[in-house]
Order: sequence, then structure tokens, then C-alpha cells
Amino acid sequence: MSFATQLSLAMAERQVNQTELAAAICKGKSSVSQYLSGRSVPRADVQEAIAKFLDCTVEWLNSSVPVNDKVEGLKNISVGQCAKMLGKSEQFVRVALQTGTAPFGFAAKNKSVWSYHISPKKLNEYIGEGVM
Repeated sequence: MSFATQLSLAMAERQVNQTELAAAICKGKSSVSQYLSGRSVPRADVQEAIAKFLDCTVEWLNSSVPVNDKVEGLKNISVGQCAKMLGKSEQFVRVALQTGTAPFGFAAKNKSVWSYHISPKKLNEYIGEGVM
């Protein structure tokens, strides 16, 4: 996978659009569009800013291994990806995180919106134990 593909996957996982990413890295939306189309690859310092904002590593963004085969590059896994890996529904994962019964992550509520954090390392360990 190319930088453009990995960037697109990370943005989709985090539900970030081009305008939000552009503002976060102090670039124009057209620059982000070029990164996503593969017409250009950002400089190293911009890649660092992108990785920081999207909560992943520069190495993962430049990885040629598909996202589903290399979970450890992400610092946080989406609920959807976790559910897929566990063979469970997204609702099952959300409830487990909200109630604190999932040993691989947690949920935090801000006003009426839940945020979820799933540790790739802990999830891989959990899956390896064959639990759930």
C-alpha cells in the first residue's frame, strides 16, 4: 500500500476529512488532496505532523503492509476494526468498552459523546488468549 492509501485508511478510521487534516497540519486542502491522490508525498516534518494528528506512526503511514495485517502500527484501533478482528458486533465492543469489561481498551464520555481507545498491543494479546 502506498502513503496515499495508508493516509486514506487512517483518515477514514478516525473520521477525519481533508479540511480538518489540512487545518491540523497547517497546509492547504489542495496539499492534502495531492497526498491522498498519490500525486505528491509530504516532507518528513509534515508526515510527522500527520502521524501525530491521526494517532499513528510515520512508519505505518509509509508501510506496504495492509492495515488489517499490521495493527501494531496504529496507536488506537477503531471499534469497527476491533469488532471485525473479534468476530463480534460493533455494539458488543462499544458496550464492553463503556462498562469497563474489555481488557484491551476503554471508553470515555464527554457530554453525550463516547470516545473509544483500543490498544493494538492489548487487543493482540487478548485475541491470542482466545477469550470472548
